[in-house]
Amino acid sequence: MTTFDLTTSSGEAPALPVVHRRGRWIDDWDPEDESRWEAGGERTAKKNLALSIITDHMGFCVWVMWTVVVINLANAGIKMSLSEQFMLTLVPNLIGSVLRIPYTFAVPRFGGRAWTTVSGLVLLVPCLLLAMVVPSSWLAHQSHGIQLWVLLVCAATAGVGGANFASSMANISFFYPERKKGYALGLNAAGGNLGVAVSQLVIPLVVIIGVPAAAVKLTKHQVHLAYAGWIWVPFVLLTAWAAWRYMDSLTQARADKRSYLMAVREPHTWVLSFLYIGTFGSFIGYSFALPLVIKNSFPSFLHSHPFIATYLAGLGFLGALVGSLSRPLGGWLSDRLGGARVTLAMFAGMTVFTGFAIAGVEAHDFALFLGSFMVVFLFTGMGNGSIYKLIPSVFSSEVMAASVAGDPASVRVELKRRAAAVIGIAGAVGALGGVGVQVVLRQASLHITALEKAAKTPALKDAVATAHSAWSAPALWTFLASYVIFGAVTWAVYLRRAPRLVLAASAL
Repeated sequence: MTTFDLTTSSGEAPALPVVHRRGRWIDDWDPEDESRWEAGGERTAKKNLALSIITDHMGFCVWVMWTVVVINLANAGIKMSLSEQFMLTLVPNLIGSVLRIPYTFAVPRFGGRAWTTVSGLVLLVPCLLLAMVVPSSWLAHQSHGIQLWVLLVCAATAGVGGANFASSMANISFFYPERKKGYALGLNAAGGNLGVAVSQLVIPLVVIIGVPAAAVKLTKHQVHLAYAGWIWVPFVLLTAWAAWRYMDSLTQARADKRSYLMAVREPHTWVLSFLYIGTFGSFIGYSFALPLVIKNSFPSFLHSHPFIATYLAGLGFLGALVGSLSRPLGGWLSDRLGGARVTLAMFAGMTVFTGFAIAGVEAHDFALFLGSFMVVFLFTGMGNGSIYKLIPSVFSSEVMAASVAGDPASVRVELKRRAAAVIGIAGAVGALGGVGVQVVLRQASLHITALEKAAKTPALKDAVATAHSAWSAPALWTFLASYVIFGAVTWAVYLRRAPRLVLAASAL
């Protein structure tokens, strides 16, 4: 057992030390104690936050790697329809969403340090399958049906990367005091979300390593899909080692199944989860779908700009980049203005600029479409941060009420556990919203897929795609209407009545 002497300045009573027992467990963590926080607790929290960010980042890199792989399958000799390509991006989104609940339970069971390490190493599975199975000559000689099923299985394993988010957010929520939690969770999530942009920027470049520059400019050119998997392997190993070597686990984050049961019964859990569908569901759903949407909505633009089409995957990575970087801003604003007010403003902005994106699609104006979508991504990122600030705010109001009559310390620990449970539930439900985004877009794509199948020559197929490039407009109208509903719910539940947030049910 190692003891760190965290004394305060001269003349003051020394702060209690932080004690690490075997396995880097901390038994007496209390971030609300300002003297201990300033004496060394903040340093410990920042260390764990930094390590959580890099491991979460790697999870997102792996989660979304199929968004670029699918638009390069034809160059690898594997032909899939647009609706089938949407299936290949939808499946990892779905698996990652479903796994978020058990991943959150794993933190209380094994500790943040151990689970971050194990879940990081699991990322090797989708990376190695993509590197060794997808480009294999065996798959290239199989029937279309077998190819599709093999690709679906390989893509599904990438879902483990998305599940890492829930466990990392629940874990970090215990390290920070309420007054700093919005910014800390926003920073942790932003670092993870940034992996989407990194993956969508890096993979288009690595798959053409060794391909002559002149060949790359052609519409069809050689690609090395194996590199899309191999590129992440050393980074996965490095981040898993760093988590095991330097992260800590908190006793307060353990044995909280009761907290999950109470959270499931709490109406606010489902309201907050519903709102998170609108923000994170939009962010991750658009992140998965945007490269495909751009490729099939603006073929003329991409044909005229081969550098953008090939090296930058149609600029699809920009949305995830903007949405990731804006997330801490949403948490920061919510710390000052309130999570509900910021969330409502974000849904209003998403409604307006989705309308502009629709205009861009219908007018075949790539600049208008992309610029509008970047603003939508900006608001989704800020909304993600504001809702994750809103979650602990709801529980903070209950702490104030319950601590008057009972033991403030025990009440605070219990409600922190319940807030962490809600974060895990909301993260899973929100990610399922991303699946919904892709389902709606896939349904819209069935029309253009049918037309392309009817066209027998490549030239006619290109003409059909160009003529029907507004195929995504009906889906975007659906999203616009949903943002109006999300905004109305935010106002009705958290702003229409008294400004103080109170749980609908008795907490303890």
